[in-house]
Amino acid sequence: MTSSDSRRERAALCDLLARLGPDQPTLCAGWQTQDLAAHLLVRERRPLAAGGFAFSRLASYADRVQGEIARRPFPELVDELRRPPRWAPTRLGWVDGAINSMEMFIHHEDVRRAQPQWQPRPLPQSLADTLWRRVRAIARFRLRRFPAPVVVVSQGHGELRTGRPGPEPVQLTGDPGELVIFLSGRQTHSQVTVAGPAPLTARITSANLGL
Repeated sequence: MTSSDSRRERAALCDLLARLGPDQPTLCAGWQTQDLAAHLLVRERRPLAAGGFAFSRLASYADRVQGEIARRPFPELVDELRRPPRWAPTRLGWVDGAINSMEMFIHHEDVRRAQPQWQPRPLPQSLADTLWRRVRAIARFRLRRFPAPVVVVSQGHGELRTGRPGPEPVQLTGDPGELVIFLSGRQTHSQVTVAGPAPLTARITSANLGL
């Protein structure tokens, strides 16, 4: 997990946000680009409020703080997002790579894939390798209770098996980045091939896989 991957994705996301402006759609339901930028700043610069993304008791506080930040001028938000805070642990390269590589990739794609006529992009090998490691972890966690075996395959990276035992597996095949998009709850916006019995493929394609 390299810091260069997260820095590259951060820079590309900020460039795209600056080009599109504050009122463009994203794959995050109900959020425009202004809201997404505010979310990332809460996550990175307001640790107490960021707890609301995981703990329901803090959710209203997180929403309030994010709303306050979203009212600031959009260019100011993007400029701040370009530079991680000096006091944050993510100033350390290995921490930045571990925490931010997948996050910045997903939200970069949230903006890219909400635009008309978007196209997949080739990923650096180091980022693809990092995302495959994340695929292995999140697939085992999020699909562990799926009512059938699930085989996740990425050519050149390997395969893993998860889900519950059964005679008829579902197979998910795609590049690591596409599998990350699928497993983060954005199934209809991923280029993942889903094979298996129709009721099971329909179920996994519509499952709530987000956090």
